[in-house]
Amino acid sequence: MPGIIVVGSQFGDEGKGKVVDVFSQKADYVVRYQGGANAGHTLVVDGKKTILHLIPSGVLHPHTVCVIAAGVVLDVERLCEEIKALKLNGLLKEDSQLLISDSATVILPYHRQLDQARERAAGNEKIGTTGRGIGPAYEERASRKAIIFGDLFSRETLRAKLETALKEKNFLLEKFYGEKPVNIDEVMALVNQVSDYLAPYRCKDTSLVIHKALKGSKKVLFEGAQGSLLDLLHGTYPFVTSSSTLAGSAMIGSGIGPGTVNSVMGITKAYTTRVGSGPFPTELDNELGERMRQIGQEFGSTTGRSRRCGWLDLVALKYAIRINGITSLALMKLDVLSGFEKLSICTAYELDGQRISEYPVSPGDLGRCKPIFETINGWKEDLTKAKNLKDLPRAAQEYIQFIGAQTAVPIDVVSVGPGREQTLWLRPLFS
Repeated sequence: MPGIIVVGSQFGDEGKGKVVDVFSQKADYVVRYQGGANAGHTLVVDGKKTILHLIPSGVLHPHTVCVIAAGVVLDVERLCEEIKALKLNGLLKEDSQLLISDSATVILPYHRQLDQARERAAGNEKIGTTGRGIGPAYEERASRKAIIFGDLFSRETLRAKLETALKEKNFLLEKFYGEKPVNIDEVMALVNQVSDYLAPYRCKDTSLVIHKALKGSKKVLFEGAQGSLLDLLHGTYPFVTSSSTLAGSAMIGSGIGPGTVNSVMGITKAYTTRVGSGPFPTELDNELGERMRQIGQEFGSTTGRSRRCGWLDLVALKYAIRINGITSLALMKLDVLSGFEKLSICTAYELDGQRISEYPVSPGDLGRCKPIFETINGWKEDLTKAKNLKDLPRAAQEYIQFIGAQTAVPIDVVSVGPGREQTLWLRPLFS
């Protein structure tokens, strides 16, 4: 089956959007299978920046059909804004290029209001969410009370569901958090607007569309949000997102069987970043970390928050490779490391006086881990104009080789800048 899953192998913000955009030149379909508008993919094409939160990155290619599958939590207001912006810039010409599953969970204003109220109330114990309503929406889905995309087109069903939902949500907002309650008529008025606008993109069964595409030997990319170390079950709990970010969730969120895709590309930066709270063994809370942040422009495309920066963590990367079944890697932002005299790479941890090489998953253990580094020479040369691997300085090639040897996974792609053209292919796509 000609399908490829693209998954983040760190704490998110690895550069998945650029990889999917580049891959989409040869893809027929791009499927977003989980997460919501808490993710932000920044794409640079011909020097022009486009930021996407919900629509798959393949939308910049007119021949590519973009699918928002059932596993996504859909902020319908932001989706409308995104579509309008794409159309204004001439990037979404045909409505048929975007398909939205009737089964996708809908995010409405009260989900965001509740999310933000919780974070404020948590004070120093806050998780560091984006406040986009992702958690409350997934909670509703799990408790079988969610409003789904198909409900937006049945006013009677929608109002009945909203009445039930708002009894609980308004009680929490008013009585527990001291917030203003949500007015059902205002929500209905909003839905009337967005549902009319989004009706052309409605697809009752995207699972069937994807299945037929794969059976017909179409090239299909599956695009996730956030990173593996933020996975609800296997990440740094409780400092995680509200869904499964692993490659396996591509099957569940899209509604296809596990035997239909056997290629998983893990996206990793040449260093490590993290947004929000949670353990980060290789973090550089110093001038070096600030230098990475400024050179790499490590500020969130969704919230604008600065990202914490640190050296590449191979213990964490090998864990991500194992739990995702990653078959190849894309190494992003290698150019950011130009000018560092020495580069440190974490190859093991020290935990309670013992050297360990496996990523610890017990609560609290990762926060006590101290990184054990190997140091190699850096390089001074600018990498942004490199056209192939041989154009890179020897030290940069050795850095790539070291990562490949340590992980025992081939590196297929190396990114040396934000633009599409600043992508080195070490092995062809869909080979």
